[in-house]
Amino acid sequence: MIADSHAHLDMPEFGADLEAVLSRAVAAGLDLIVTVGTGRPGDDCIERTLRIAEEHDFVLAAVGVHPHDARLADDDYLSYVEAVAEHPKVVLWGEIGLDYHYDSSPRADQCRALRRQLQIARRKNLPVSIHCRDAWSDLLTILGEEWSGAHPGGILHSFTGTRHDAQVYADLGLLISFSGIVTFKNADWIREAARSLRLDQVLVETDCPYLAPVPHRGRRNEPAFVVDVARGLAAAMGVELPGIAAATSKNLRRLLGPRCKSSSASRVFDNL
Repeated sequence: MIADSHAHLDMPEFGADLEAVLSRAVAAGLDLIVTVGTGRPGDDCIERTLRIAEEHDFVLAAVGVHPHDARLADDDYLSYVEAVAEHPKVVLWGEIGLDYHYDSSPRADQCRALRRQLQIARRKNLPVSIHCRDAWSDLLTILGEEWSGAHPGGILHSFTGTRHDAQVYADLGLLISFSGIVTFKNADWIREAARSLRLDQVLVETDCPYLAPVPHRGRRNEPAFVVDVARGLAAAMGVELPGIAAATSKNLRRLLGPRCKSSSASRVFDNL
């Protein structure tokens, strides 16, 4: 069995055939998917994410505000997301972080939203799912100030950093999650980073509908393709595919803890 630690099943790309997508995931051996609602104010992505998790026992949820939308994350909206996080199928706060590649929100707003959400996640004892692109130094500073000492852990999702970055963030207690990029022809630096890590430090994900792995490049990504991500990570780390599948599934379940066993939930967001 294998787990997809980061998917976006609420995206419109899955609107027409989600049930078929999930059937293919089960057939491929998946027994756990974390679907991530990116918390875009003015959109119902969080609500869609929770409905999908409610309707499928093997799907769990994450909620939080993506750095692209940090400029829109006022205190009222963050309070709403914090209340939604009481939902029994919410197992992660995220995805949160910094993205200096696109700068869709001003960097000051990104840093403010990240700090605020790390504080909320610590208070709620929820692990975090962190997005980072071209912002490694600022992310390290903020984590050092807001996520030091005892914390509920987290994931550095769809890792794109260097071998050094992998070591630094793994030493902070984050699991390093590899997406389809690990299979890309020109991503040798990602594979080098993977080789520097232990089996108990890694996860696999699709980040679907984005980043389809080889041999599916150019297609819509979907959870079943996490097997191909795992195959790429296994090759990079010099281990067999079953070993990667078992280790990454175990690592994710260890991080998520008792909430990972949630198999039913009430629609608490309807009353918020």
